[in-house]
Amino acid sequence: MVKIRLRRMGAKKAPFYRVVVADSRYPRDGRFIEEIGTYNPCVSPAEIKIDAERAKEWIATGAQPTDTVRALLKKVDVL
Repeated sequence: MVKIRLRRMGAKKAPFYRVVVADSRYPRDGRFIEEIGTYNPCVSPAEIKIDAERAKEWIATGAQPTDTVRALLKKVDVL
């Protein structure tokens, strides 16, 4: 199953996330199919950049966003 989820980057206690499309069997920070955006919760307000077109294409093909990514997609009006 293909998922749209967060991939943790950044330093210890200073997380930065990449929004990626990955097979659900791969590890969280492991192999992925495509990177479609970024999410930085450390700045105020949190910075969200997502390629809406690619996200919509992946969802149309059957990719399931995780709960956190679903909330982010709603904030940027993709869902």
